[in-house]
Amino acid sequence: MPQRPPLTPLVDSLPATVPFVGPETQERNRGRPFRARLGANENGFGPSPKVVEAMRAAAPEMWKYGDPESHDLRHTLAALHGVAPENIVVGEGIDGLLGLIVRQYAEPGTPVVTSLGAYPTFNYHVAGFGARLVTVPYEDDRESLNGLLEAVRREKARIVYLSNPDNPMGTWWEADEIARFIAALPETTMLVLDEAYCETAPASALPPLEPARPNVLRMRTFSKAYGLAGLRCGYAIGEAEAIRAFDKVRNHFGMTRMTQAAALAALNDRAHLEWVVEAVDACRQRLTAVAGAHGLAALPSATNFVTIDCGGDGAFAMRVLEALGARDVFVRKPMAPGLDRCIRVSVGPEPEITVFEAELGAALEKARRG
Repeated sequence: MPQRPPLTPLVDSLPATVPFVGPETQERNRGRPFRARLGANENGFGPSPKVVEAMRAAAPEMWKYGDPESHDLRHTLAALHGVAPENIVVGEGIDGLLGLIVRQYAEPGTPVVTSLGAYPTFNYHVAGFGARLVTVPYEDDRESLNGLLEAVRREKARIVYLSNPDNPMGTWWEADEIARFIAALPETTMLVLDEAYCETAPASALPPLEPARPNVLRMRTFSKAYGLAGLRCGYAIGEAEAIRAFDKVRNHFGMTRMTQAAALAALNDRAHLEWVVEAVDACRQRLTAVAGAHGLAALPSATNFVTIDCGGDGAFAMRVLEALGARDVFVRKPMAPGLDRCIRVSVGPEPEITVFEAELGAALEKARRG
């Protein structure tokens, strides 16, 4: 047998896996497309027409690398949020920035705290850098602030991850509760506060930005309300020195010229963003009504998805998910114990929601038959 260069012991010990199996992979395996793509928390309403036009205009310039400092985008974001450009770093979606954060603050064996069932891509990065993941169960379908704080103190954790609003349940904490959590954290623990769904959340859920606080990184994205998931653009807001540390490890040419042009155009079309937020809210209400019509309870949501309690255990919810898939409806579900009784349905255009509405009853009936 031919020899090959050995992997590092850490990488060799990891399973070959990905946090999510994409809908495209599922479609290839099924041999046909989904009629309703409602599982990836994308913005099916799409980006602003002004964004599309900006991308067309930028296309001839794609022979150039993107600005490695994302200067114009950072300055526009800084003006929007009332902070300095030095308080913002732009990266390849929140997912890419999460990997950079773990790389900066966690060494092999370092304890890192998150909620059991929370966003799995963060866990993927923790494993990839050899840190030790410590998980805290949800309480009443919300991430447990007291439980997370207790684990941080017990483990002397270097990082704690919290999403508000939450994925996969769509629930949220009010800003004063988040502020109390931040104030109680040890100064040596970096809080990664994932606010990917901030635009669709009530304003009362978002504490004021405190860019001088050195142990908090606030994560934002263009993938949800702005409808640019395919371009992979996110950013972190934090204390200037903490932001400057990203320059030591980030991919400086990771943000394409097209992505920067699209994100700038998205920020400059506030009317479209307001329209999307209203459309998301209307669709959440419709999905809640669809669930209720079948005797199911939808959790209150501050995100661009609705989590629906299927009224049984995890195995039953999985049968519902599989039955929907067999009817060409792509949704996802939480997998952690206690949360796994639910399915998670993204908001989307009216035709796709109509497909879900039409197929849910038959999927439930099939799941009940076992």
